[in-house]
Amino acid sequence: MAAPMIICRACLTKFSNISRNVHRNGHFSQLLQRHRYSTASNYDYDLVVIGGGSGGLACSKEAAQFDKKVLVMDYVDPSPQGMYILLLHPSPQGTKWGLGGTCVNVGCIPKKLMHQASLLGEAVHDAKKYGWNIDGNHDITWEKLIEGVQNHVKSLNWGHRVQLKDKRVEYLNAKGSFLDEHRIKAVMANGKEKVITAANVVIATGMRPRYPVEVPGAQEFSISSDDIFSLQKPPGKTLVIGASYVALECAGFLHGLGFPTSLMVRSIALRGFDRQMAGLVADHMQGVGIPFLWTCVPINLEKDNNGQIVVTYQNTQTEEIHQDVFDTVMMAIGRDPITSNIGLENTSVQVNEKGYVIGENEQSTVPHIYAIGDILESGKELTPVAIRAGKLLAQRLFGDSKLHMDYTTVPTTVFTPLEYGTVGLSEDAAIRRFGEDNIEVYHAFYKPLEYSVAERPAEQCYIKMICRRDGTQQVLGLHFLGPHAGEVIQGFAAAMKCGLTLDTMQSTIGIHPTCAEEIVKLHITKRSGLDPTVTGC
Repeated sequence: MAAPMIICRACLTKFSNISRNVHRNGHFSQLLQRHRYSTASNYDYDLVVIGGGSGGLACSKEAAQFDKKVLVMDYVDPSPQGMYILLLHPSPQGTKWGLGGTCVNVGCIPKKLMHQASLLGEAVHDAKKYGWNIDGNHDITWEKLIEGVQNHVKSLNWGHRVQLKDKRVEYLNAKGSFLDEHRIKAVMANGKEKVITAANVVIATGMRPRYPVEVPGAQEFSISSDDIFSLQKPPGKTLVIGASYVALECAGFLHGLGFPTSLMVRSIALRGFDRQMAGLVADHMQGVGIPFLWTCVPINLEKDNNGQIVVTYQNTQTEEIHQDVFDTVMMAIGRDPITSNIGLENTSVQVNEKGYVIGENEQSTVPHIYAIGDILESGKELTPVAIRAGKLLAQRLFGDSKLHMDYTTVPTTVFTPLEYGTVGLSEDAAIRRFGEDNIEVYHAFYKPLEYSVAERPAEQCYIKMICRRDGTQQVLGLHFLGPHAGEVIQGFAAAMKCGLTLDTMQSTIGIHPTCAEEIVKLHITKRSGLDPTVTGC
């Protein structure tokens, strides 16, 4: 027989106090919960993904390839009251959409199609200068455009559902919220509820447009990017409030489609981007006829007897009050992560003051709960980033991979009338990191060949490359403002991943005649003070 364990009174008292504190703080119940699901056989699923956007779908399909049981939950509630729901912010206008998230339904895809429609309108005017005999009415038929855009979006919705089935990923059209760290409540469209358990959970709920709730009439009488791509009637005279890339892109294509459009900007345009490039983007938009209401904020929105929206706004510098009437007002003042009503309070997952999930390498403060895409504090709000991060996460969870997402040197393009493509550091960020004396900026103003016959202005067509001054002069950032900027910058992004240097760039033979060749021909520095305007062929 084993000898009895002797515990002194002091130790017993200390143990009792620890036990009492563990119970009081709820840690004991969490420990029991984790113990209950300590083996894979206790779970309904190896992985549950909350949110069917680009990142969530990519992660789920990748995980299924490892013969894991995977479930994706996704649901959009078109609440006309604009109240928050368990999974997603609804649109105050009642707009809803299918599987695929923001990018497919109310983001990148419809935005690029509308941008293309706008460019085609410009091309019609250019065609006349090139000798084409174009007569008649060149106005856009809004309803036909929306029908074409939405038909493509719906085909992508269906395609995603087919892919999930082919990959043996279960799909549940339901709102998901945490009951605890392994149990998730699913609420179906018909109100029925179901509780499921998961060994691992990925939160991929994305973001929704923000409304200025302090402005009377803002939610009742304005739309957002959730609504513009399925708007059933032409927008008419439009006010876009905000200066984000979403605001500038939407204002740009609406103007190009022939609708009088103004932009209300509280402070600066394209916050977070290179300041010089952002200024040139705004200059070009104003140059083509888009009024910017600088340093202005809305005070009140109301409808008049004609059904138009009367906007009262104030100039924050002069404090003057103004009024104007619009057919459509679109809010594009920012986006908020969807984390406030998914039951995170029932877990130990931590979020910051803005609602972004705190974590490292997509792992939250709970080891088996992850976050990808826009809601991650340390991430980037871009579709390709969410897709890549989701795939890599699945490979680490269920494969032998140790590869993590690299959030540096991520390229992107702002699809304004004159497109802006960028990869790497802005000039401002490079100066902050390395010091102005330790970087060299090569730049050029150029004129695209296709602009010449069409007699288009090219004052804002500009390229900037930021390099280290020492050693091999590694390229730190590249910025391109001009036609097809996304197509141009993509290849250079790959080169920068490989450690692109000034010598490699300048020894590269350009493709003639293209806009992209002007990048490899860069040779004039800002420091020199020489005129950077490209002359000759």
